[in-house]
Amino acid sequence: MKIVVTGSVAFDYLMSFPGHFCDHFISEKLETISLSFLVESMTRLRGGVAPNIAYTLALLGQRPILWATVGEDFSEYRKILETIGVDTSEVEIIQGEYTASFFANTDLDNNQIASFYPGAMAFASRFSLARLQEKPNLVVISPNDPDAMKLFVRECKEFRFPYLYDPSQQIVRLSKKDLLDGVEGCLALFVNDYESALIKNITGFSPDEIVRKGDTPDGAFVVVTRGQNGADIYTQEQIIHTPIVIPHQIVDPTGVGDAFRGGFLTGYLNKLSFQTCGQMGALAATYCLEQKGPQGYCFTIEEFKKRFLENFTGNIEIEKLASSA
Repeated sequence: MKIVVTGSVAFDYLMSFPGHFCDHFISEKLETISLSFLVESMTRLRGGVAPNIAYTLALLGQRPILWATVGEDFSEYRKILETIGVDTSEVEIIQGEYTASFFANTDLDNNQIASFYPGAMAFASRFSLARLQEKPNLVVISPNDPDAMKLFVRECKEFRFPYLYDPSQQIVRLSKKDLLDGVEGCLALFVNDYESALIKNITGFSPDEIVRKGDTPDGAFVVVTRGQNGADIYTQEQIIHTPIVIPHQIVDPTGVGDAFRGGFLTGYLNKLSFQTCGQMGALAATYCLEQKGPQGYCFTIEEFKKRFLENFTGNIEIEKLASSA
């Protein structure tokens, strides 16, 4: 199954604040907020939504095509992605630019304050999906330069490419028309609980209504992740709830949603049930949560299956997952 993953590629600068952000906000002074947090650690890690999703897909035996723009500092990152099975042949290097950078500060409650520098990502709209030699089974449109996201939605509709719409952090940069264009005709919408509420506030559409607007005979499906409360999968027939997989330890929440998407999509590409897809997403997310950074975890497919069956007893559908890439 050919899957193209579009979106940001970034280096993540992850910092830890040994306190609680909420203790330092003064409600009557929020309009003139001025805060600086002295952090106790910082690490530079590989990140970006598109390679985070692709990383999980590759661990689970897929060969995703990464579609993104990067800076001159990408060479080492490329080698690592290729080693695990991500196809980077469609990645464009923008001369004279740095790869995008994500700066995240996490407190003791796992709350985050973050900033994002686009760098080479700002050039993503210059590269059209029209150059794809074969029709993909699925295109993932994840957070990217807003113009690129709009372009990819238009092209997926024009070329009849099934697409998953994941506007996420860019919801606040997209207009009502942009969001409507992305939602109407998508195969699937992936959002978290807060983003789902934002989309309903902007477009007027709830997950149930978005399901009916999908450009397939069965409509779309919508996945709403809800943190420690698991995830809900909305289909034409039902709403399927998926609980979380209890982690052995909680280290870092960065990239957990991307790992969920990679796990879920692997199940979907293997034509497994929505319930199993959600459970695979939940387990992949937990693997990510247990390690530092969005690509700090690793597992074999057999290890993944074993832990899956330990948490979702009786669901032998996971055995349909190929044991090797």
